[in-house]
Amino acid sequence: SSPMSLLNHSRSTIIINNSHHSLPASSSSSSSSSSSSFWIQSTGKIKHKTPRISSSFSNPKLPTLPFILHCNLRSSGKLLHSRHFSVEAFQRSEVQEKPKEMTVTPAVWIADQKVIVKDRTILTGVPDNVISTSGSSSSPVEGIFLGAEFDEDRSRQVVSLGTLRDVRFMACFRFKLWWMAQKMGDKGRDIPLETQFLLVETKDGSHIESDDGDEANQLTYAVFLPLIEGPFRACLQGNNQDELELCLESGCDDIKGKSFSHSLFVSAGTDPYSTIFEAIRAVKMHLKTFRQRHEKKLPGIVDYFGWCTWDAFYQEVTQEGVEAGLASLTAGGTPPRFVIIDDGWQSVGVDPEKENTQKTEDQEENTNKPVPRLTGIKENEKFQKEDDPSVGISNIVSIAKEKYRLKYVYVWHAITGYWGGVRPGVKEMEEYESLMKYPNVSKGVVENEPVWKSDPMKVQGLGLVNPKNVYKFFNDLHSYLASQGVDGVKVDVQCILETLGGGLGGRVEITRQYHQALDASVAQNFPDNGCIACMSHNTDALYCSKQTAIVRASDDFYPRDPISHTIHIAAVAYNSVFLGEFMQPDWDMFHSDHPAGEYHGSARAI
Repeated sequence: SSPMSLLNHSRSTIIINNSHHSLPASSSSSSSSSSSSFWIQSTGKIKHKTPRISSSFSNPKLPTLPFILHCNLRSSGKLLHSRHFSVEAFQRSEVQEKPKEMTVTPAVWIADQKVIVKDRTILTGVPDNVISTSGSSSSPVEGIFLGAEFDEDRSRQVVSLGTLRDVRFMACFRFKLWWMAQKMGDKGRDIPLETQFLLVETKDGSHIESDDGDEANQLTYAVFLPLIEGPFRACLQGNNQDELELCLESGCDDIKGKSFSHSLFVSAGTDPYSTIFEAIRAVKMHLKTFRQRHEKKLPGIVDYFGWCTWDAFYQEVTQEGVEAGLASLTAGGTPPRFVIIDDGWQSVGVDPEKENTQKTEDQEENTNKPVPRLTGIKENEKFQKEDDPSVGISNIVSIAKEKYRLKYVYVWHAITGYWGGVRPGVKEMEEYESLMKYPNVSKGVVENEPVWKSDPMKVQGLGLVNPKNVYKFFNDLHSYLASQGVDGVKVDVQCILETLGGGLGGRVEITRQYHQALDASVAQNFPDNGCIACMSHNTDALYCSKQTAIVRASDDFYPRDPISHTIHIAAVAYNSVFLGEFMQPDWDMFHSDHPAGEYHGSARAI
């Protein structure tokens, strides 16, 4: 909400916020024409002196006007106390020419072991070890922070927040390490593990009946945002007793805690979109570690049609294939203005002991398949000029821009260099001091995605660049690409970082270090802020995202999986409600010549 008027009174200063209605004009008030005057009494009530107003305000069809009062109580010019209130005022009956009392209550609070949102109970049976802190000290948005006290220090803590029943919700949860999807339900047991965003809808009476302008029966939305607190990252989950649980993890056995006060933020409002926006803004002001989408520079590719090479070639991409694709699109009347050269351009190799391994049935099933690792900064021979190998990826970049008039060329790389990281012991890469690490995947992710029990990356490990050297690694890679005419990067495999924090400060710290280095390198080498985040749906990354402005919004488009398409569109749409507050959602590529092509195209157009 934006402040609508600022009223100066001898006893207090009150800011009125109202995002949905304008107050009626006054013909006699000495303040602005869209304001009324108030004063604070020690009884906890607000007295309302109604000036003469236009007759339209007595129209019984007008709804009640909820708004937020921010009251700064002063004595002799000294600020005594600041408090935020939710005020339900101006009932539909005709306004009388006499003072009217309005009860002041917080929008979200805990009382009698209940979490109450605008007089509606959301959670019951809140345990005594759950603690709450007002959110008003850090932002103008009404809400509370929740945490908990535990008996002993641990690297993973779980606490019940109370029982959740008889309210509708939409959760965004990680069904894979990399990706979120949506889940709907109406009780605690329906809330999945690894829930990172929860929107609860409630009102008095039936969920589907119209409120007919009745404020007492108006839909109210509560937003639950599990946060980062110190070295711990929080998420939500349900249990079989319909309890909503808060799970906190450090990702390192040596990093333990037992006292948490700001691990979950809960806010509420009557419009879901503005409520989400304001809640995330409040969290931003509290954490001071990220920026919202509207505060970031959007790269130029968002304004153009482009092509990504992945589904056309997968890892077999060549520069000849890239040119053939550009020529085909141009001849078909849809010339692209950018291209993303996806996985397949880099210099990679498997570990020496795996080089002569015979392909087995298990490898076909992707359980023991050797994991490739990065062996050099520059492109592989497929992207070198045939008659002059010293001319690298700049060859296809020049062809794309000069012959096919592309404005931008991006290339793909993993945040760890490649899927298996940077291979230790390679002379060209020694300065980055990569060390073999084995992913420690959180319990909730393994429950949702059991393949991590035997994933090749978990079994064979990953060559992790020393966090102290990761800026140099990114800068060397990006400065080379920039010198070749590349305009930006699609940075993939980002969520793997949370599994590699053991002995390195934990999941939050290693994610922060890598993203700070990535931001600095992108700013140095790609002035258009050319960066797309991919496989990055963990809040460890979202809550430290200060610069990257585009994020892939869901799992891949799968051209050969007929049942995946409705799932894909639903996931990108619902995930965007949350992700869109941080970055511009990217709904992924799709095939135009495909049975679901029109479906995908029209969904993106809408």
